[in-house]
Amino acid sequence: MDNHLAFASQPVTATPDLAAVKARQQGAWASGDYSVVGTTLQIVGETLCEALDLRSGQSVLDVAAGNGNATLAAARRWCEVTSTDYVPALLEKARARAQADGLVATFQPADAEALPFANATFDAVISTFGVMFTPDQDLAASEMLRVCKPGGRIGMANWTPDGFIGQLFKTIGAHLPPPAGVRPPSRWGTAQGMDEMFGAQGTISATGEVFTFRYRSPAHWMDVFRTWYGPVHKAFLALPDASQQALEAALLSLIDRFNRARDGTVVVPGDYLQIVVVKR
Repeated sequence: MDNHLAFASQPVTATPDLAAVKARQQGAWASGDYSVVGTTLQIVGETLCEALDLRSGQSVLDVAAGNGNATLAAARRWCEVTSTDYVPALLEKARARAQADGLVATFQPADAEALPFANATFDAVISTFGVMFTPDQDLAASEMLRVCKPGGRIGMANWTPDGFIGQLFKTIGAHLPPPAGVRPPSRWGTAQGMDEMFGAQGTISATGEVFTFRYRSPAHWMDVFRTWYGPVHKAFLALPDASQQALEAALLSLIDRFNRARDGTVVVPGDYLQIVVVKR
């Protein structure tokens, strides 16, 4: 995910080339190594699986699984898990983590907008900070609903527009504007967006949650995200030197605004929406 990932609020007026956007997204998430950041988010997958009240033997699909946080959490609860992402290298990271922990799951490359599964296949469909970045949001939502059984549950963790990650992408968008017509991923972090995408076929409950980012220092956070987090990594590569310096200054200012630590470390709350949809 590239500059098109910006969370900046904007009217959808143009018709974007979603295939081209997706190709750039895939390249961005394949760059760096998302797992360096992703593995720190494990608690979110655990919390989501508890909210879904997963049971042993249930079939679970993890959509846009990344390096497998929700996959591992569901597998720890003895579910039959299928883990999917459109970046095969990330799935290999997830597979290695599962093997290291002695957990069983199936790993399969797949596009969230064209899931290769029959209708009503899974008891639960889950995604943590993944499906929200699809270019065709309504299609991705309809695919999640399609493969979920009636009475089954769809669970998601999505960054909110005003939280730290929402503001991170808004900051990137101010320096590297997204393509016209692409809906901001922050739509997935709002009750209105969830109702628009899932309300016609499901009963929705949503709660505000917080994940706390903890790093050695603002400089350490910057180094990790600039080196390993695909969207930030790609944004810096796309800018000339002077603009890179401006973006770095803006991101460090953002850290300072959100950081509640005063000992030189980083302790930044990241607001997200935890959603459970019961499919009718």
